[in-house]
Amino acid sequence: MDQTITAILLGILEGLTEFLPVSSTGHLILAQELFGYDAARWRQFNIVIQLGAILAVVVSYWGTFWQMGTGLLKRETEAVRFTRNILLAFLPAAFIGLMAKDAIDLLLDSPMVVAVMLVVGGVAILILEKTIKPSEDAGVAAMTAKTAIGIGFVQCLAMVPGTSRSGATILGALAMGVGRKTAAEFSFFLAVPTMIGAATVKIFDEPALLAGNASIGWWEIGLGFGAAFLTALAIVRLFVAYVSKHGFAPFGWYRIVAGLFAIWVLAG
Repeated sequence: MDQTITAILLGILEGLTEFLPVSSTGHLILAQELFGYDAARWRQFNIVIQLGAILAVVVSYWGTFWQMGTGLLKRETEAVRFTRNILLAFLPAAFIGLMAKDAIDLLLDSPMVVAVMLVVGGVAILILEKTIKPSEDAGVAAMTAKTAIGIGFVQCLAMVPGTSRSGATILGALAMGVGRKTAAEFSFFLAVPTMIGAATVKIFDEPALLAGNASIGWWEIGLGFGAAFLTALAIVRLFVAYVSKHGFAPFGWYRIVAGLFAIWVLAG
């Protein structure tokens, strides 16, 4: 496949899956395995295009970030609690991610782990959708510090490829009594420091990217970044509106089907 087309398709795939509870990293790993191109050459590309999806959240919720930022300077209660909850949820992943970085990198080389975790995560979604009664959406600032840090620890499960960072945080929030809309938006907001931090660590571990010697050119990286940004920009609001009314069960079924198909192909 032409390298330019591959870059655009991977960018679209990243934008589609980053904020859905289906694992964007897992889909990128499986795409590399199923389409047969060199995963090592695209490693740096995959790191950078995640920032395109994160930028979509910043743009989509710019009003919220601006309001909370200016409110924080004025020490307004809502802004302080909003910021506190994001930071508390971010800390477990920051600490555990740095400590377990080498082990995580090994798992990233295992497409079968991704496929199995897609199925496991799908079953977990279906079970939680059946057993947890939807709560009212009170907003991120209304969450307690205990709930925020609990979600942060649950997010660490997503260090296993195929688990899904957004899926882990959303399901963790639902299990702790957070409403669907608030759970989804908290997952988006938490993605900003989490993914920027993870990308920063990976980029500095890959000096070729900073030196301009990346195996995939800047043209392809730019195309992938743009495709991820535009796709995620369209997905974010649609996702919140959908799950607020219909829940997460369809994503659970999708994960199970996709995971079983991937297991079948990889085992063949």
